[in-house]
Amino acid sequence: MILRPSTIAVVLSAFAGHANAQDGAALYAQHCAECHEGGVRAPSRQVLSALSRERIVSALDTGLMRVQGEGLTAAERAALAAYLSAVGTAADTPTIRRCEARPAAVRAGDWTAWGVTLANERFQRAPGLTAAAVPALKLRWAFGFEGESNAAANPTIAGDRVLVGSGSGRVYALGLGDGCVAWTFKADGGVRAAIAVGPSKEGDAEPSAFVVDLRATVYSLDAVTGALKWKRRVDDHRAARISGSPVLYRGRLYIPVSSAEEGVGAQAGYECCTFRGSLVVLDASTGESVWQTFLVKEKAAPQGANARGTARWGPSGAALWSAPTIDPLTKSIYVATGDSYSQPAAPMSDAIVALDLDSGAIKWVHQVTRGDAFNMACGSADGTNCPERAGPDHDFGQSAILLALPNGRRALIAGQKSGVVHAFDPDQQGRTLWERPIGRGGELGGIEWGSSSDGERVYVPLSDITFADPVQRGRGGLDAKVGGGLFALRIADGSTAWTARPSACADRPSCSPALSAPSAVIPGAVFAGSIDGHFRAYAAGDGRVLWDFDTAREFTTVNGVAARGGSIDVGGPAIANGAVVTTSGYGTWGGMRGNVLLVFSVDGR
Repeated sequence: MILRPSTIAVVLSAFAGHANAQDGAALYAQHCAECHEGGVRAPSRQVLSALSRERIVSALDTGLMRVQGEGLTAAERAALAAYLSAVGTAADTPTIRRCEARPAAVRAGDWTAWGVTLANERFQRAPGLTAAAVPALKLRWAFGFEGESNAAANPTIAGDRVLVGSGSGRVYALGLGDGCVAWTFKADGGVRAAIAVGPSKEGDAEPSAFVVDLRATVYSLDAVTGALKWKRRVDDHRAARISGSPVLYRGRLYIPVSSAEEGVGAQAGYECCTFRGSLVVLDASTGESVWQTFLVKEKAAPQGANARGTARWGPSGAALWSAPTIDPLTKSIYVATGDSYSQPAAPMSDAIVALDLDSGAIKWVHQVTRGDAFNMACGSADGTNCPERAGPDHDFGQSAILLALPNGRRALIAGQKSGVVHAFDPDQQGRTLWERPIGRGGELGGIEWGSSSDGERVYVPLSDITFADPVQRGRGGLDAKVGGGLFALRIADGSTAWTARPSACADRPSCSPALSAPSAVIPGAVFAGSIDGHFRAYAAGDGRVLWDFDTAREFTTVNGVAARGGSIDVGGPAIANGAVVTTSGYGTWGGMRGNVLLVFSVDGR
């Protein structure tokens, strides 16, 4: 049975009596505790308790936990939600103030995708504010995501609208000036990737908003009204998802496909693993498929059985976690791949891959880490499904940045979870130009979700999260003294220009100085959020902190929802039209949970 979001509240009500009779604690112990209490990178009970009952049922039915929820009845899902949630039932929609009808015009200089340009350098050349004015930034307004415990989506800015998704799958178009609601849309799964905004084809007067969700579904919406134009699921694997943002280029939509199978594979009874990462291209006007290229060429085949007799499959993995990078000069598109989930390890995992922009044919591959077969059984209480020759989990989780070097050559620069920043030559089959280690790396360490560059330096956030108590790995117990920083490297040779390691943890619980979220840059200033809850701007030339705002607190919101900020992770800021926009709150791996969107400007109005 599939419960659509509009029916979840009805189901909860209908099963209320029966759900109370169900032993929610026993269901949790049987189906959930192995991961949520067993050292696997899964949200702790405390994080789950901050979710509404509807949100938990939705996650088990159509969201991130849908594979785990397949064997549960509707009554059992309701019982689990009743047992776990400490916030009761949330309203279907928050209190809202509607925007006056107006066109959502897209202007030059808007932040309409994950990166400002096709090169993914996240450099806003015309931000509407100067570096000298950054210290005067003030909070303009805050918006609360009701029933959520994380706010980790990448916002985008199109004209006078902020577009942002949420873990529940609800997408919002908000007024940039005052947070009024222009429209909302409910996707089938959670939405955390940046929403791409632009014309479906050349000559279109009205822009479209392209949304991707954690059920591997793509939606085309009218950017002015939020009305659905078309919808398409791009991968039928039950664990498939889209975490990386879509890229719109010349009437085509380029979609990176990843999965949750690396986590599901931790279960000893799961036949791990069969997912193959791919790049899917759709006609932006119709949603029809143009081509799809898999980064694991052959389908998974049986590879024996684990110690409990469960079948093993492989090769698998090579997920695409980040937005692809387009190179019009050579008609190429570059993707960065993740690790393999099982053995044999795939030859295009942990790699930078160049594909033909028109056909999807693979031009070249530069694999950085060979033999990296890893899933979340590795290092957990039950390591049955961990590959016998486990790899280090050194994904590329961020987009490659395409840059022109001072010597006239070009470079693709990307950070890896190994803690190493790499520069590749896109015009010489991806050969290595330079490598620069900046951290120790690891499963949650190294370089995570995104770097930025102003064409002189690349600004790399470093995670290197450490747990003071290994038993609390992934569910609190963060070491407040170890981890992270922002590194500015010269693009010519990778040498270090400066390093900044600010921290505001002190005795703050669930705190770390790690920087995991993507950075963004304007002329003279770099913006980056931290696991310690602070959102900072640094001087691009020397790393001095120009501005510091503590988001880990409660906020009065324009929609009347109780909201607070926390650790900043996964989602980076968007900057345009004089505004700086970020989400705050991420407790999944042990940080501070939260549920707020924050908009800053110099005048605060």
